[in-house]
Amino acid sequence: MLLTLLRAKIHGAIITQANRDYVGSITIDRNLLAKSSLLPNEKVLVVDIHNGARFETYIIAGEAGAGVIGVNGAAAHLVKPGEKIIIMAFAQMTPEQAADHEARVLLVDAANRPVRTLVLSGARPPPRPKKRSR
Repeated sequence: MLLTLLRAKIHGAIITQANRDYVGSITIDRNLLAKSSLLPNEKVLVVDIHNGARFETYIIAGEAGAGVIGVNGAAAHLVKPGEKIIIMAFAQMTPEQAADHEARVLLVDAANRPVRTLVLSGARPPPRPKKRSR
């Protein structure tokens, strides 16, 4: 059995551009990719905090240090520049791998600069309750 867990996330990024005429994808500043552990061409789920829109796409690396978060192609109809989004990537793993897995969450400011990185520890199941003695 494989479980699907959060692998990496950029939380609170501000959309800087929306280009409907581009082939597709989301463009993300290279520095944010490095800090978050997200990869070019990786499939991501994007959630718009303002309107609740959700869509999947893939990553294109943007100019380092520019703070770019650009939604391209058809998905650009779902968002507007200035809106806040969450970008998430997931990984499939066995329960044994999940126990030691750590997800990285990059928090960014209003200019899409890294503020803090959180590490979410392994997905260990809660301990089983002890049997009551009579």
